[in-house]
Amino acid sequence: MAVSAGSVFDRLVGQHRAVATLASAADAARSAASGMTHSWLFTGPPGSGRSIAALAFAAALQCTSEGVPGCGECAACRTALAGTHGDVRRVVPEGLSIPVKEMRAIVQVANRRPSVGRWLIVVVEDADRLTEGASNALLKVVEEPPERTVFLLCAPSTDQEDVSVTIRSRCRHVGLVQPPTGAVAQVLRERDGLDEAQALWAASVSGGHVGRARRLARDEAARTRRQQALRLPAAVLRPAGGYLLGKQLVDAAEAEAKDANAERDARELDELRTALGAGGTGKGTAGTMRGTAGLIKDLEKQQKTRRTRSQRDALDRALMDVVGLYRDALAVSMGSSVPALHPDLADDARTVAREAPQAGLLQAVESVLQCREALSANVKPQVAMDAMVAGLEAATRR
Repeated sequence: MAVSAGSVFDRLVGQHRAVATLASAADAARSAASGMTHSWLFTGPPGSGRSIAALAFAAALQCTSEGVPGCGECAACRTALAGTHGDVRRVVPEGLSIPVKEMRAIVQVANRRPSVGRWLIVVVEDADRLTEGASNALLKVVEEPPERTVFLLCAPSTDQEDVSVTIRSRCRHVGLVQPPTGAVAQVLRERDGLDEAQALWAASVSGGHVGRARRLARDEAARTRRQQALRLPAAVLRPAGGYLLGKQLVDAAEAEAKDANAERDARELDELRTALGAGGTGKGTAGTMRGTAGLIKDLEKQQKTRRTRSQRDALDRALMDVVGLYRDALAVSMGSSVPALHPDLADDARTVAREAPQAGLLQAVESVLQCREALSANVKPQVAMDAMVAGLEAATRR
């Protein structure tokens, strides 16, 4: 079916096939709700728009317009996209995983009937972070879903097998692709007001990630962090050159995580203290505050977990930039004409290709990917980084 102008699906960049699938499903669900698929799995590389696709689909399912579902103008569409719709619940993991306790609470909510919309929709972002217990809790309701409940699971991967087979086998799969550079640049020009050259540069070095392209175009600190990470392939070619830079990357990721969460952490702590009576002058106030140390400690623990995830996400972005430069060097070494992932650093790629053996470039990519796996397994960042630097040195020095 054709998607109308102003549709909620206009937010998706370069995802024509997925849009057609979702728009058709939303239209069919309106006319024949009994045949609705109750569980969906959205996969795609980082930046492809998985959560945006899920929210756009949720809006289309809740749309109250008499025309094509997903008008983008009715209250149901606007609130679903804004995250304020009463029957669209989002699970956004802030820690390193989604625990069983959180999923059981969501399952209880999912068993209710919708209050204001056609459906009760649960959007689970980063479904690959479900613990085994959380997956089992989700599986029970996915196997026998309530009549008016829809689950939309998102996983940052190009391979749906990264999600538990028992869950994905019960879901309809929607695969998103990496948006082309031209489409990302167009978004930056039309929605962010960037000039042609700036938009094209940011789009060309972001790997199809619209959000990152926007940050690189607007934020000088983000550009500095990218440049710092991309010095690593050349640094490890020199004696001990990579270890200092590796430590700087870990420190920069930690600082970025702290800055990104500082305002929220302070607000949450202030709100909790206020709720517990801090600053009060009434009788018994002092005694009440003495008994709340455990609650404050629990909040600080949650905030620390959130900062840890933010730090590892920042490190992961840096590592993927490094992988991209090694890939460019490998392409140069092999005489390939594929487009560069870092076209602005073509000289650096040629230097690494000239000084490192071709087989070593492949081993270097493997070392970086092993570092990512170590971080996901909760290895301390500096330990994982030092091990990676040692691997890069061994792989790329002649």
